[in-house]
Amino acid sequence: MVSAEKPAAARRASPGAGLPPTTLVLPGDEPTAAALIAAAVEVMAVHGYHGTSVRDIAAAAGTSPAILYHHFTSKQVLLATMLDRGLDVLIAATEQALDLAGEDPADRLRAVVEAHVRVHLDSQRESLLGNSELRALDPSSLRVVVAKRDVQQRIFDRVIRDGVRREVFGTTYPEDTARFVTSACTAVAAWYRAGGPLSAEEIVRHHQEIALDAVRWRR
Repeated sequence: MVSAEKPAAARRASPGAGLPPTTLVLPGDEPTAAALIAAAVEVMAVHGYHGTSVRDIAAAAGTSPAILYHHFTSKQVLLATMLDRGLDVLIAATEQALDLAGEDPADRLRAVVEAHVRVHLDSQRESLLGNSELRALDPSSLRVVVAKRDVQQRIFDRVIRDGVRREVFGTTYPEDTARFVTSACTAVAAWYRAGGPLSAEEIVRHHQEIALDAVRWRR
């Protein structure tokens, strides 16, 4: 006898079905691991790391806690993977933009500002998690993530110091100015709303102008 097909509600959806895409999933990821990362972004963005259980993440991914533990030994490891990958995306985008920017210090600053802002606009939930849940990492994972944040900051430091050395930028506090610029660029993830009065292009342009004013660009 051929068994009757189960109702749609009773059939298990494929892992990750219906979850929004995330930049934290890599092309080579195993599908269930990718679904778990996407689910963790979705659930933690609402409830935070401590307000999210392994069962919550597994349910959102359409799988089980046992399957989650097969791919990630703990919720802590999953969080560390997410934050680590988020910084890899940011650093890669910024380095690529800088490589294509040419030699003019103002163009180089515009390029790294645009890359930093766009990543935080395109990966808004991921960026917010990276900033708000840093404190939840264990010491070993925290050191790795902080080291990568320092790599990103040093890109801005070098661009601004070079502009000062070449007397294109007039700031007398290049390191402080670089931190100010990166902080402002990072903050867009906290206040940007799709469909708001400013487009992504306008936000990028405003931050480029603010950065050039901050470094006292000698036009």
